[in-house]
Amino acid sequence: MSNCMTRYIPNTLTCLNLSSGCIACIMAFEYRYEEAFLFIIMGALFDFFDGMAARLLKAYSNIGKDLDSLADMVSFGVAPSLIVYSLLREMTVSDTGMIDSFLPYLAFLIAVFSALRLAKFNNDSRQSTSFIGLPVPADALFWSSVAAGAHAVLMHSGFHPIYLLLLVALFSGLLVSEIPMFSLKFKSLSWQANKLRFCFLLVCIPLLLWLQVAGFAAIVIWYILLSLLTARRAKQKD
Repeated sequence: MSNCMTRYIPNTLTCLNLSSGCIACIMAFEYRYEEAFLFIIMGALFDFFDGMAARLLKAYSNIGKDLDSLADMVSFGVAPSLIVYSLLREMTVSDTGMIDSFLPYLAFLIAVFSALRLAKFNNDSRQSTSFIGLPVPADALFWSSVAAGAHAVLMHSGFHPIYLLLLVALFSGLLVSEIPMFSLKFKSLSWQANKLRFCFLLVCIPLLLWLQVAGFAAIVIWYILLSLLTARRAKQKD
C-alpha cells in the first residue's frame, strides 16, 4: 500500500469515531440509551485504533491531532452530556418543577469540562505515556453505561435528580484534576512491567459478568480508585 493511501487511514478511523459520536447524540436525544452506549463503545474503539494506526504507519500530522480532538469532543463530550440531559428530562420534581425548566442544562458541564480536558491533554508534555485527570473516553463510558445499564435505578422515586447532578460535578472535576491515571497501552507482555494493568483487567472480567452493561461504569470507578491508590503509594515513596 502506497504512502499516499496509508496516510489517510488514521484520519478515516477518526472520522468513523466522529460519525459514531454523532449517532450517539441522536440516540441520547431520543432516550435510546442502549444504542447510545453501543455507538460510544464504537467511537472508543475507533479512537483507540486511529492512534495505533498512526503509530504503526508513522502517519502523524497536525490535522490528524486536531481532528482527533474534535471527534473526541463530540463522541465523549457532547454525547454523554446529551445522555445526562435526557435522563434529567425524564425525572420529575413535583415540588418545584425546576427539573423541567433549568436543571437538565447543567448536564452540559460534562461537555465544557471535556473540552478543557482535551485542551490540557494537547498541551501537556507530562501525558505522553500516562494521563493526568480522567480521560474523556472513560467519562463517556461511565455515563452511557449508567444510562443503559442502571436506567431503572435512576428513574426510581427514591433517586433524586440532585444525586445525578452531584455525580456530574464530581466527574467534571475528575476530568481536569491533577490526579495521575495510568494508561492501558501495553508495550510488552511482561508481568513486572504491566503488573498494574493486569491487576486492573483481572477485576474487570467479574465486574462485566456480574453487572453486564452497568459493569462498564463499575470498571471506570475501579480505574479511578486504582489510579488514586497507585498515586498515593508513589507519593509516599517520594
